[in-house]
Amino acid sequence: MTENRPLVLADNEAVLDELLRLAAAAGCDLLRVPDVAAARPLWSQAPLVLLDPGGVCHVLAERLPRRDRVVVVSLDTSTIATLQAAVEIGAERVVELPAAGTWLADAMADAAEGPAGPPGRVMAVVGGRGGAGASVFAAAVARAADQAGHRAMLVDCDPLAGGLDLVLGAESQKGLRWPEMNVKGRVAASSLRDALPGSGRLRVVSGARKGFAPEPDAVTAVIEAGRRGGDVVVCDLPRELSASASAALDLADLTIVVVPAELRACASAALVAERLKERGASAKVLVRGPAPGGLTADDVAEAVNLPLLSWMPHQRGLATALERGEFTTKRGPLSGAARRALLTLGIDERAAS
Repeated sequence: MTENRPLVLADNEAVLDELLRLAAAAGCDLLRVPDVAAARPLWSQAPLVLLDPGGVCHVLAERLPRRDRVVVVSLDTSTIATLQAAVEIGAERVVELPAAGTWLADAMADAAEGPAGPPGRVMAVVGGRGGAGASVFAAAVARAADQAGHRAMLVDCDPLAGGLDLVLGAESQKGLRWPEMNVKGRVAASSLRDALPGSGRLRVVSGARKGFAPEPDAVTAVIEAGRRGGDVVVCDLPRELSASASAALDLADLTIVVVPAELRACASAALVAERLKERGASAKVLVRGPAPGGLTADDVAEAVNLPLLSWMPHQRGLATALERGEFTTKRGPLSGAARRALLTLGIDERAAS
């Protein structure tokens, strides 16, 4: 077993010394092997492979199979031979030390956090008008991801909302909220999850009803940590896009605008949609029933000028359940809409391994 340690095959002692220094700074142990024979049984399972030009030559000579997450490390990347050899083995990139030290330390830290896997996906949810139900829908998507076997992180980006921990009925659970979090720069995904309230595979970053607006850099650090950790990250955004909300929006793979099937809601949501487009967001509209004036889902999508995600009928008893702290999403229109949103995001309903 590699125990999440990057595999190193290098002849150059100066390169080795620099790699050891960076690994110590990243809190990561390296697995150094003396030759290709020792590297071969570890080659496919290592989360990251680091080779110097000599190591690349050994790998080519022994014809080890191509794999992802191979980085060639050199003190001088200007030689054509090094670049050609890196191309031949299918290296992800060639980096020069010490200039690329920060990037390489981050790559080592990522490898140490867990087995290599696909990055997570990020969804932003915003209401087309006040009281549209965006926070409830964001919580439903995160809960649906959890129930499907995926790790999920629900991020509150609206300082004037009631707190997403309250939506989930988790307001009494121990864990850090935004006001207690001093997040700067890179955050370890595993450490962040351990510090947050939640249950099962779902963790929540809540504003805790204190009107606290996190800094944009803090929002970025939290979302990127969740993505690196393979989480489904769901961000609840205010309609007025603050700097913090915009930081989340810029990282989102998909943005959902929740719009009640009402004329005034359509007018308000059209303004929200325009601002989303100005920032280049990939957005779809979720239309929420009932429709007192007979508007259809297609009518609303056309008025808002966004592609339609789906229609979500009114769910009887939901408001009462939320008042009692009984948030469930296993059945009903809310659950169905949440699952469709996950599928659109590229997350299937099969339990994650």
